[in-house]
Amino acid sequence: MENSQEILKLASDAGRTLLENGAEIYRVEETMERIAGHYGEKDENFFVLSNGIFTTGKAYANVEFIPIRGARLDKVVDVNQLSRDISVRKMTVQEASESLEKIRRKPQKPVWEQLAGTALGCGGFCAIFGGGLPDCAASMIAGLLMYCFILFPGARMSKILANICGGLIGTAVCILFQHLGFGVNLGNMVIGTIIPLIPGVPFTNGLRDMANEDYIAGSTRLLDALMVFFCIALGVSLAFIAHSWIAGGMIQLHGTVTDPLTAVFPIQIVAAFVGTAAFSILFGVPRKFYVASGLVGMAGWIVYLLCSRYTPLSVVGGTFCAATVVAFVSRICAVRLRCPSTVFIICGIFPLIPGAGVFWSTYYTVSSQLGPALGAGFMAVKATIAIVLGIIVAMNLPRPR
Repeated sequence: MENSQEILKLASDAGRTLLENGAEIYRVEETMERIAGHYGEKDENFFVLSNGIFTTGKAYANVEFIPIRGARLDKVVDVNQLSRDISVRKMTVQEASESLEKIRRKPQKPVWEQLAGTALGCGGFCAIFGGGLPDCAASMIAGLLMYCFILFPGARMSKILANICGGLIGTAVCILFQHLGFGVNLGNMVIGTIIPLIPGVPFTNGLRDMANEDYIAGSTRLLDALMVFFCIALGVSLAFIAHSWIAGGMIQLHGTVTDPLTAVFPIQIVAAFVGTAAFSILFGVPRKFYVASGLVGMAGWIVYLLCSRYTPLSVVGGTFCAATVVAFVSRICAVRLRCPSTVFIICGIFPLIPGAGVFWSTYYTVSSQLGPALGAGFMAVKATIAIVLGIIVAMNLPRPR
């Protein structure tokens, strides 16, 4: 029999690796229990929150604080596979610990790959939200400049300051581009540029935890996502305010403008695939799942377009149907590809996250248009509720085989 302390430490370390890299609460608990159970540890107790793990046994007790960080979904995939390997073949605790340590030391994606994902993601999502080809090109360049800041100077800042500065830099570059005649619709350009800052992981996992009745964890993660949304909005606001001081007046925008070329169905579908697959790079998804992640996002966006354009359903109704499809297709991919559904649902739900609502509510607030600001904010809240309900419905459908 393996040493009880070593077993529970292994389980606790595996749980920590999962939690700090974007796994859901139930998956962390399930993995820890699977590892402990395989080595014969029966009297363990695991209590997992969004930022902490409590582990106790007959001769072991450990409490760890785990700050909420960005996602490295490749590590989630690897730890999930390690737990299954432990269950099906003989592996000593020492061997398992060494394998886990290799996973924890796994390097980041190359910088060039992250920058390529940023550029393609910004361009793709700019097209999704109505931008024309010049707007997409401007968003790609502005997004690259913003993400270079996030990768290097921003990495040494607090999350709050980095997101404020990121929103400020991205918006300022877009304003500059518009003055230079590079890009047409400023709103679409800014929305595409700030999309990499949107907290897709805490937002999606917070919704999933709430759907799993983990209300404390879900509330904490949603609060973290809300804080990031606020920081982005503050950065965008500062850019517009600074420009108004320099130019002597606020830039006048008049709501979402949809380019007729990029609004056609085939381009929307391609943009959704490219944007989702590109952002899977930023979430650390293993390369072999890039295409599957893009297809999940594309499937959800197809449903959203069909519902919002060709049925009496509103935008909120289309979001609900699309979120349901994304969550269910993610479960199918998880079964077929032997991979946690988290990988696909976090990426696939991204086109539905109300990032445009964050921008427009921010702009209307800064420009003293309270009514439209409340309207945009309320629409974003309704879209969020629709995503929650869609995920809940999909999770209660029969498990795909």
